[in-house]
Amino acid sequence: MPVATVTSKGQVTVPLSVRRSLGIEPGDQVDFVEVPGGCMLRPRSKSVMSLYGYFGTWDGPPVTVEQMNADIAEAAAQEAP
Repeated sequence: MPVATVTSKGQVTVPLSVRRSLGIEPGDQVDFVEVPGGCMLRPRSKSVMSLYGYFGTWDGPPVTVEQMNADIAEAAAQEAP
């Protein structure tokens, strides 16, 4: 289990293995969440802009918000019991 030491200024260096596991990069923010028996380190949600290109590119015609809403409603209706 990785270990870190708190400095006199209250700073902690997050071990490399933990940063890699959580996908934490320089400049990212983290939350400290209290849980029974301790605390959990959790990366803050990143901006939606960080997803740019993640799903590939769309080479079809533009889709309106109205069409997206209609498609979502249709899919939901198909899944309803």
